[in-house]
Amino acid sequence: METKTLDQRIESTSDVLGGKPRITGRRISVAQIVIWFEWMGRSADEIASEYDLTLADVYAALAYYYSHRAEVDESMQGSQSRAKKMREQTPSKIPSEYS
Repeated sequence: METKTLDQRIESTSDVLGGKPRITGRRISVAQIVIWFEWMGRSADEIASEYDLTLADVYAALAYYYSHRAEVDESMQGSQSRAKKMREQTPSKIPSEYS
């Protein structure tokens, strides 16, 4: 059985997720793990089970986040700003009485 180190569990490549750090071989970013764990209060077990990850993958993502917190937070804030701008520029197709 091959054992992966923490460094082998997280990768960043420019062609996937815009180069954001993610679980190796997956399209699940470190930021997504952080949101699920810290903001939504989901446990590492829940995240691992729902997304077919190992606990080591989840904890590696969290370890990466805590080691690169400013960088990941800045990336998440930029994503939120871009989403807000898109919402402002794109009118909703749902009538206002339903929203």
